[in-house]
Amino acid sequence: MSVLTNPSLLLLRNSEKLVGKSILVVNFVQDGFLNELKQLNPESKITAFSYNHANAEFAKNIAGVDIAINHSMKGNDFDLVILYYPKSKPEVLMALDNIRAIITEDAELLVVGENKSGVKSIEKQLMGKAQFSNKIDSAKHCVLYSFAQLTANKQFAISDYHKHFTVNVGDTEFTAISIPGVFNHGGLDAGTKILLENAPQIKHGSVLDFGCGAGLIATYLGLNNPALSFVCSDVSALATYATQQTLKLNNINGEAILSDGLKNITGKFDLIISNPPFHTGIATDYTVAETFLANAKQHLTKAGKLNIVANSFLKYPPILEAQFENFQTVFKNNKFAVYSS
Repeated sequence: MSVLTNPSLLLLRNSEKLVGKSILVVNFVQDGFLNELKQLNPESKITAFSYNHANAEFAKNIAGVDIAINHSMKGNDFDLVILYYPKSKPEVLMALDNIRAIITEDAELLVVGENKSGVKSIEKQLMGKAQFSNKIDSAKHCVLYSFAQLTANKQFAISDYHKHFTVNVGDTEFTAISIPGVFNHGGLDAGTKILLENAPQIKHGSVLDFGCGAGLIATYLGLNNPALSFVCSDVSALATYATQQTLKLNNINGEAILSDGLKNITGKFDLIISNPPFHTGIATDYTVAETFLANAKQHLTKAGKLNIVANSFLKYPPILEAQFENFQTVFKNNKFAVYSS
């Protein structure tokens, strides 16, 4: 059995609540909870939903559990929903609206999360949308809530959550589309702006936009260099969906694919460009970035370039030096640095 996270441990010590005919687990984590849930409900239909491709890959071989990775949840027969509370408030509000569109009339919703995630806001967020609420349990800095008699949401359409915003970089202006849960939802973050202001000159060829978010990097480069083609990758189904919308809106030649790091990426590129993620949770974590940089050169053409932006305090130069024969610091101030290899 995989090690259980604290939210999962809290759920399992209330195992009498974890019973249903058709169970949906939303935003599940990479631990042993789904296996334990199946053992508690051997005859039940269990669906595990995630916006995160890496989580889906982790769980795809669990016997008796259907895995769904998408930008929205489908179905209409769930009588028990277990939600691991996400850290993004806009994301949880969208997820709750989605959940209320796919449950049965007598469904129960269990919400679990760490205190630092903001889970204690859930009662306020569901006020007027559930007739019954109860704080069931708390332990190890986590809380478990139960909600019943939820008000049904007649339909859920992801397009209702589109946020259009304007991006301005240099002489280039375009409209982008984001949805809740996407990195820097509804805006251009400072790091990506600096990366684009210092982007290399490339007129032809193929480009990989790694960790694409809402597709801002590919769209900017594509508008300035129409002959380029793009592959945009992200671990989040919300991000790949938003990127598809932004590319389509701006008539950019590109595709958005789900990938945990570079695992689903094939072929070679004339440019790999990224504002790569560098942390998981609160502590600084280089794992994703290190793995990305270690494998990126395998996806570069002979004359290909890698361009990334990072917070100045991050120790990327030693990582770049270890993976590439040389690299240049294209730009640096007290907040950000742009590196090219």
